[in-house]
Amino acid sequence: MAKIERFEDIESWKLAREAVNLVYDATNGERFGRDFALCNQIRRAAISIMSNIAEGFERNGNKEFLQFLAVAKGSCGEVRAQLYIALDQGYLGKETFGEISETLLTTSRLISGMMKYLRQSEHRGSKFQ
Repeated sequence: MAKIERFEDIESWKLAREAVNLVYDATNGERFGRDFALCNQIRRAAISIMSNIAEGFERNGNKEFLQFLAVAKGSCGEVRAQLYIALDQGYLGKETFGEISETLLTTSRLISGMMKYLRQSEHRGSKFQ
């Protein structure tokens, strides 16, 4: 694994950022935008993914980073579940649904990989050296 010096170097963070932009694009539609509760919640959940990856990384310790990654992974599932609601309500089409879902599934897999790496790593972060 390449050395990661900033959270912006983390592939799952980059993909989470892409997912946020896709969610914002999808929720800018007039019909979706009128459903204030769902629009707000799906945006907040998408933001949570990239924010928790960044915050966990900045904590400088594997245990805390793992905890934040778990929250980020959970938020991936939350956004995907809300996408089904949006699809069922006709707020977005199957193509948009598929694009965002695939981005989130890949993000979730990358987060899982990072979690596995951190659990197996002997490096415990600057707090534990």
